[in-house]
Amino acid sequence: MRTITRVLLVIMALACGSALVVPAASAAPTADLDPSTSAKIDELLALRAASGGKSRGDLIEALSSRFLGTPYVANMLIGSASQPEKLVIDTRGVDCFTYLDYVEAASRSGNRDEFVQNLIDTRYTGGTVDFRARKHFFSDWANTARVAATDVTGSLSPAAVTVPKQLNAKGDGGSYLPGLPVVDRAITYIPSSAVGDNVIGGLRTGDYIGAYTDQPGLDVTHVGIFVMTPTGPVFRNASSLSANNQVVDSPFTDYVNTTPGIVVYRPR
Repeated sequence: MRTITRVLLVIMALACGSALVVPAASAAPTADLDPSTSAKIDELLALRAASGGKSRGDLIEALSSRFLGTPYVANMLIGSASQPEKLVIDTRGVDCFTYLDYVEAASRSGNRDEFVQNLIDTRYTGGTVDFRARKHFFSDWANTARVAATDVTGSLSPAAVTVPKQLNAKGDGGSYLPGLPVVDRAITYIPSSAVGDNVIGGLRTGDYIGAYTDQPGLDVTHVGIFVMTPTGPVFRNASSLSANNQVVDSPFTDYVNTTPGIVVYRPR
């Protein structure tokens, strides 16, 4: 099965081994990291420091490439309506959302303290480490503070469709995340049948891509990064497919054809 959206991952949340867990009350805390995560953060920060005049998209490509081969691990985050939220920093395994969280935070950071604060600002609305403030939906990245990306989906194709969604509301009247509100939001996507050369030509390396879903209450079921390579476009993602089970580059068109369509957010 394909990786599922953070909302569904929350529902099945599990504790994540010896991940770094920082109390919610701490702002940009300094804490011991497991050796692998510590080394990975230093590697990412050094890469950003040496990036020179790279465009933002090329920087995201370079940073994201350092995760290729990283194991896919579901349910990386800790917190629910009944369990206190913890700030988890653990790069030894990623799901599709935490992968993007780490890349986005690293792209903005010059040192470890900045990385932690930028991770908080990326993962949580208003920088508050709280389950209620967690950006559970991909579209939160373009609609809640701190806004990480701009929704450019509608500008890429005349075939783009805008659909009103009630995020968190199940089709049977229940909710995916009890205790959290339903969010009315218009979601624009490009149907997969319309993602041809013109659309691909309008994409940029580093664009964040969501796999649109027509399921009530959800916006996307998977997220990743668009990268144009010398051999063609790829979808760089933390894949839960049994054949992968790690961060991989999947042929972009092949992946898109398995989805109802795509949502495209461009990093700011």
